[in-house]
Amino acid sequence: MSTHSPGRPAALVVALSVAGAVVAAVLGLLTFGVQASARPDAVPLAVSAPDALRPAAERIARHGGDAVAWRVESPDSARRALADKDVYGILELAPTPGGPGATVVLSGAVNPQGAQVAQPILTAAAQAVGGEVRTVTLHPASPAGRVAPLAATVLLWVGGLVAGIGLLLLGKRIDGAPRPAHRIGLVAGVSVAGVAAVAGLLALWDADLPLTVPVLGYLLLVAVAFSALQGALLRLLGVRAMAVLGPLYLIAPAVAGQIPEMLDPAYRALLWSWTPFRFATEGLRSLIQGAGSAPDVALGLVVLGALAVAGLAVLLVPPRPETARPVREPESAVSR
Repeated sequence: MSTHSPGRPAALVVALSVAGAVVAAVLGLLTFGVQASARPDAVPLAVSAPDALRPAAERIARHGGDAVAWRVESPDSARRALADKDVYGILELAPTPGGPGATVVLSGAVNPQGAQVAQPILTAAAQAVGGEVRTVTLHPASPAGRVAPLAATVLLWVGGLVAGIGLLLLGKRIDGAPRPAHRIGLVAGVSVAGVAAVAGLLALWDADLPLTVPVLGYLLLVAVAFSALQGALLRLLGVRAMAVLGPLYLIAPAVAGQIPEMLDPAYRALLWSWTPFRFATEGLRSLIQGAGSAPDVALGLVVLGALAVAGLAVLLVPPRPETARPVREPESAVSR
């Protein structure tokens, strides 16, 4: 006769309630907390001027407080810094017959939030100089061009994750268990299919987006790196890998879409500094906007290439042979 302890169901209910609250708190910290704690801190901007107007440029650089980190540069070096994404915008001072003129220079290849933060600061500084204020945007981006890099990155992650979970759950139907050839074939198949789907969406959103060989090649590298990483974790951890892969998807838009200067230092160090989504997003943005020489493209190639190689290496390791259990011979029904 089994005895039933009335206290155990109550303890289970309490434990599950606490677990739900803890999960909600962790996800809140990883997602909405990034946006709720966002504030500008040392946003890098440049002010450039010829030698005659350098004192005026230095006076501007002394204002802005902790929210802005001004750099006084020559016109050429300021443009190089913007191309390398070391700054989010430039205030160019130049002599005019009526006094110093000011031009606000932005770039569509920069993270859209960076340009959004930089423009009002630069415009206010330009108006303080006086005279006519112009705004110039290098590599102008359409609405689709601003959304496409992060959207493509997230969609490639989701596509690889769905395929990897499917192989994990349904793979036993393939001769008992998926072999390395099946896992590598899945990486290749979902990567090509995922890039084709993303390219079709980009063309649908904006027919003028440049789906060139470098752009498609970078998308393919992102897809291979993501699906190989997911496949490796799923192979090593099984369903438990979802405790890592799921939250990564949730934090992707919140972290990769932000500039680090808008993040709380804790988020900047613990999330933004290593998340693979930012390497994929920023490199793809540069390629789409015609700024393929930007350093984030080379950095993305290195990081994503390393992830792809590491993930594929895990998938290629042959499974350990199962130890055969000794077969017991049936006892004879007739005793001697």
